[in-house]
Amino acid sequence: MPSQAPSESAAGSPDTPYFAARNLHAYYGQSYIVQGVSFSIREGEILALLGRNGAGKTSTLRAIARMDAPHLTEGEVWLDGQPLHTMRSHQAARLGVALVPEDRRIIQGLTVHQNIQLARIAPPLGWTIEQIYELFPRLGERKNQEGTTLSGGEQQMLAIGRALARDVKLLLLDEPYEGLAPVIVQEIERTLAKVRDLGMTTVIVEQNAIAALNLADRAVILDMGEVVFDGSAQEVLDNADLRQQYLAV
Repeated sequence: MPSQAPSESAAGSPDTPYFAARNLHAYYGQSYIVQGVSFSIREGEILALLGRNGAGKTSTLRAIARMDAPHLTEGEVWLDGQPLHTMRSHQAARLGVALVPEDRRIIQGLTVHQNIQLARIAPPLGWTIEQIYELFPRLGERKNQEGTTLSGGEQQMLAIGRALARDVKLLLLDEPYEGLAPVIVQEIERTLAKVRDLGMTTVIVEQNAIAALNLADRAVILDMGEVVFDGSAQEVLDNADLRQQYLAV
């Protein structure tokens, strides 16, 4: 039977979360990675999705974005009243789901400007290129440089800018600080703080848990594919035992 919109209240009402993942189960190959994960997000919130390596964080993001792997075998994903779990990845992207993967996937042979232009090739469009350059002045300075020759931090800016070129309702960031020098991490933190101030609903997966918690409103911690904590980011920052047990920080 086709899934129906949540019946407890109309989509968009105060009682219905802007985003909700409900009882997600997903495999990566033969491995059962996501085991009944549920959480919700209010519009404009940033949620830090945390856990040790192998906890199921990236697999959860990919299930939300409807990527081919891992395979979502059970559960529902709702965004602004729309059932993402019935969609393919390109349909979810058209609805406003933007995944910035860990490897950034900058297109080889294209300049910074061309990478952003390509993201704007079809509606629904988001930010103009000029607005993206205003947020990321360094990209404007390097707009004629091949994207794959940028530094790691600059490539991360380009990946986020490319996502913003679409009409984004839910921004999914997978390890945005991965492999970056501390000084570049600070720059990306400032960038993401600007995104936060714009009120964009965001899920951030990050091994640098403290950095993610300082940015986020709320936190969900996964362990062995299951949710073991769902609460405010400040609660995790204030609870050293919780961090040590599940995050080793």
